Formats: sequence, C-alpha cells, structure tokens
Amino acid sequence: MMRLPVFLFWIGMTCSPFLFAQLPAVSSGKIVRHSAFPSEWVPARTVDVWLPEGYSPSQKYAVLYMHDGQMLFDSTLTWNKQEWGVDETLQLLMNEKKIEHVIVVGIWNAGIRRHAEYFPQAPFNALTKEQQEKVYDSYRSNGQSIFSGIPISSDRYLKFITTELKPFIDKTYSTRSTREHTFIAGSSMGGLISLYAICEYPEVFAGAACLSTHWPGLMHMDDNPVPDAFFSYMQKKLPDPRTHRLYFDHGTETLDSMYASLQEQADQVLQQKGFRAKSWITRSWPGQDHSERSWRSRLAVPLTFLMAPKN
Repeated sequence: MMRLPVFLFWIGMTCSPFLFAQLPAVSSGKIVRHSAFPSEWVPARTVDVWLPEGYSPSQKYAVLYMHDGQMLFDSTLTWNKQEWGVDETLQLLMNEKKIEHVIVVGIWNAGIRRHAEYFPQAPFNALTKEQQEKVYDSYRSNGQSIFSGIPISSDRYLKFITTELKPFIDKTYSTRSTREHTFIAGSSMGGLISLYAICEYPEVFAGAACLSTHWPGLMHMDDNPVPDAFFSYMQKKLPDPRTHRLYFDHGTETLDSMYASLQEQADQVLQQKGFRAKSWITRSWPGQDHSERSWRSRLAVPLTFLMAPKN
C-alpha cells in the first residue's frame, strides 16, 4: 500500500491549477505572472516568470523552464506547504558566480491533465496495443484513474513550450535564446517530460535536470512494460553528449525507493550512448524522499552542473 505522504503528493500534484491565485512571495528577485497563457496545443495555464535581483534589459539571461510551476517558490501557497526554493537557490548560485545569470519560467501543471501531459508519448506509442490499454487503464492505489480518461498529450505539451511559450519568453524578456543557454527541469513525471523534451528538441535545450525520475510511469511495477519502452526510446533518441548535459537522481524513501534499479538500467543506456562525467551525472541521495523538501535540498547540484558560466 502506498504510504500516506506519497498518496497526498499525487493528489496535490493533480489538483486544479487555478487554486492558487495569489502571487508567490519570493525572498529575492520578483515574479511576473502570465495568467491563462493561451495555447493552440494545450489548455491555458498560469506561467510564473522569476527574474533575479537586479534584472536588467541591458543584460542577457539564460532560461530555465520548470514544470509544476505552482510548487517552486512559496510554500504558503502549496498544497503540502513545501516548495523547491528556486529563488533562494538560484540567487545564491548567481551571487557566488557558480552559474550564469538566469531567469526561470515556471509552467503550472494542468491539474487532472498532468499525467497525460507529462507521460512521454513516443515510448507509449511504441507499446503493443494490449500494453497501451493496460497502461492507460492503470489506477492509483486509491482507485483513482492515472490518466482520468484524458489522451496522452505530451507531444502537444512540448509543442506548447517550444513553439508558443519560448518565443514569447524570448520576445518579452532579455534572454540568451540559443540552445546553449536554454534548460529544462522537473521531478517525478516532470523528470520524465524533461528527458523527453531534450530528446525530442535537442536543438532547443542544452540540458535537462530529471530529479526523482518516475521511470515506472505508473504506480506499480508488476508486469509493467513502461520502463523498457523508455530505455528503448533512449537508445534511439538521446541527444549528443558532446553538446548536451543530463542530470538524474533519486532518494531512497517513499516513492523514490522504486527507482534505484531502474536508474541503473537507464545509466547503462547513457554509457552506451557516450555520456560521461562531463555530460552526465546520476546521484543517489540516501534518506531523501519524494518531496519538494528533498528536491530543494539538492537543487544546487543539477543547476551548477547544467548552468556553470560559459567561458
């Protein structure tokens, strides 16, 4: 049976994206909100842009796109009273000159649509029809449907980011719009969609941070075809290790306890495709669990790896 904190995580991460109308309070920099950001590809959603202290149009900034944007900045507004602490971590790293100057685009998840938008579509399409039906009909331990009858739409979600949101961000803010300065990050299913994004759009993203990557895709591992489909996809679609960087990790508690052996299989694929220390990190964090509190505690590691100042 799933432990209560993990169950609450899944409930909280799939709640309505419009519950948190208040602007997040940040300890440094400022938030600019774009409410109901329109899209041809996905339903409208909130996008919060974090600008660091001293943001100036006369300076150019890298861009970090992050999923589950309502969980990034202000624990007083989140369902579980936890946050990633993105503003604190990034401002400190910039002040210490450990990363390049960067803004953050926090893309709110679409509530009940979250799993359908974050589940990589090409690996799903590679499954047999019987396997697809089994995956799509899966339920959580509380009996709730994982996909809630919503078709998998991660390809549309990525089109929204790359063809609508990114052009808007580059037009509206003072960004370094090239691949070398564009990154994407998320946790759990957000880790999967971040990996999928850099594989599908290697010309757009230079690095992806995939924390507590939810390799099972579902809430169980019994006769689960999903991980193998992901690994086969990686064999074909991983980006060039000479020009891209990937970060993966997992804790050892709650939902993260499922990930170690699967991450080892993913690591084997990464090694086969030429990823080495300069272009790839996988970390295990003993004692950490599947929560924003844990991701906050280690966020500086992937960000420093991906966004170290360019020479």
